[in-house]
Amino acid sequence: MKVLGDVLLAQEASSEIVMGNTALVRAMLEAGTRVITSYPGSPTPEIAEAIQSIPQQKRFFHFEFSTNEKVATEVAYGAALNGHLSTVFFKSVGLNVAADTFVQLAYMRILGGMIIVLGDDPGINSSQNEQDNRHYALMSYTPVFEPASPTEVYHFYKEAVKLAQDWHIPVIVRLTTHVCHAKEKVAFAAWTPIDFDPTPRFDVNNGPYIPITSKVFPMKRQALKNLAEVQIYSDHSALHHLEDHGNRQRGIITMGLPYLSLLDVLEEAQEQPDILKLAIVHPIPRQRILDFLKTHAEVKILEELDDVLEKEIKALAYDARLATRILGKLDPEDWVGEYTPDKTEEVLRRTWPDLLPFTSEVTTDHPYVPERPAQMCPGCGHRSAFYAIKKALHETDITVADIGCHTLGFLPPYEIGQALMCMGASNGIGSGLSLFQHSRKVVAFLGDSTFFHAGLPGIINALFNNHHITLILMENGTTAMTGHQDHPGSGRNVNDITEKIPVRRVLEGLGVKHIYEVDTYQQAKLTELVKQAIADDAFSVVIAKHPCMLKFTREQRKKSGYTPRRVRIDQDLCEQVHECVEKFACPTFTRLQDGRIEVNHDLCIGDGSCGQTCPVGAITSPQNV
Repeated sequence: MKVLGDVLLAQEASSEIVMGNTALVRAMLEAGTRVITSYPGSPTPEIAEAIQSIPQQKRFFHFEFSTNEKVATEVAYGAALNGHLSTVFFKSVGLNVAADTFVQLAYMRILGGMIIVLGDDPGINSSQNEQDNRHYALMSYTPVFEPASPTEVYHFYKEAVKLAQDWHIPVIVRLTTHVCHAKEKVAFAAWTPIDFDPTPRFDVNNGPYIPITSKVFPMKRQALKNLAEVQIYSDHSALHHLEDHGNRQRGIITMGLPYLSLLDVLEEAQEQPDILKLAIVHPIPRQRILDFLKTHAEVKILEELDDVLEKEIKALAYDARLATRILGKLDPEDWVGEYTPDKTEEVLRRTWPDLLPFTSEVTTDHPYVPERPAQMCPGCGHRSAFYAIKKALHETDITVADIGCHTLGFLPPYEIGQALMCMGASNGIGSGLSLFQHSRKVVAFLGDSTFFHAGLPGIINALFNNHHITLILMENGTTAMTGHQDHPGSGRNVNDITEKIPVRRVLEGLGVKHIYEVDTYQQAKLTELVKQAIADDAFSVVIAKHPCMLKFTREQRKKSGYTPRRVRIDQDLCEQVHECVEKFACPTFTRLQDGRIEVNHDLCIGDGSCGQTCPVGAITSPQNV
């Protein structure tokens, strides 16, 4: 079996089945990328996994997980100013965090070239919104490549690098969830590692790099000039693809995943429309699009999420006084969700009802499958925390959630977390809710990774403005939800052992006077400490800590002599109170038709946290299997 790191480093030409995220890393290596930064977030974590598969002694580049997306962008930018080709990658909403820096990048002369890889998330598979980051590209005058497949990810990244280095500009490679995770056989070129010149090349004469009033207008004019030149390049790029079926009545302009879905749908079509597939979606190839519009009576703009292309193309056609009928989004549903083949078929049927064959609805009896809501893992410390914390709260108290595994606390039976926005927002929202509030206590939640990412300003603000809220800091020692990446409190980074930054010492350094700390498996103690914290007439913090058990058990299984452990239900003692399933809700427990509770041995990890929840002691201590 081939080792991924060896596949990525192989210098001879080869063809390998890889996902889009992996193909991107191979392209990074071939292009000579020297600095790669990130903050973890789906759908991009596998990029980091592929990078980490390369032994550290064989890496000719620097890779780091930064504390948040803004810092990651700034580190990559600084390296690029010094002449090193750099790349930063993160998920869709990560661009919101990086925006303050990102929107100014195109104003700068970035000597080494800089690529921003965005993992956009149509369908909100793992995000809190469906934002279309092409809007950021338009606002910031930044070119955008949009690949549709792992092969295109590989080729488009290398072309984006050439563009970025030729013009000394930032370039976006916009991936979406399906493109990141799709697998395809990709033909990798032969390559030889580029000799690395570590000579610092930063020079203020390449700037200016200070965007102050007297400098900004010339910098903006240069950014607009660069974009105009890229537009000419886009018009002549061989990456755009035309499928000419000789159909001058109907044409489709599309890009990315919708293009692949379109091909699937058109296999059953009565006729084949001509297709112009765009590779660079900003700036659009104006002349190519005009030529396509001029030769077709009707043109459908097929794009996920917002009508970005549609508006640009309609404006282009208006200025050119074309009579072509341009069909964009026709229904509110056209703005929602991923354009998978079934979705694309719906959109096409609304546009041209006669294009696809009519299929009558076939009704069949399907077995009832109950909904399976998202679950915290067996043994998760957050489950013990929510079970214990709920006992400390009054039903009228207000709880504010944050981003992480603990977000799932809003689901039954815990129902903790009545408001949620984005990473680190819980303190600020909670502080606002506490104003003019006397009868209802406000409790906010925050993970330890998010504490370092974006949580500190809200804590400082609560202290600075004397907001009386209680913060539950859920400390599990890792960035769990996105794949167990380390953070500043973990004691190591992606490359090495580091000095751990304990959250308690940070809180003490900020001046937090009311700090409580307990392992979440000590449920009764946690309940009492939360009651004390809520009673404090000041900002208070409860550090509810327990290692991520998914990570912990994976590590234990790798050790020699590991023996799995399980709990069991003593049916003679069980009175079917059902506290374990109705209030604690570990997925290990199964309630049978007759009310008996059984333990699913495939799920149980034998942590024993459930034993405290049984009022009659029917859950036995963990035993070796």
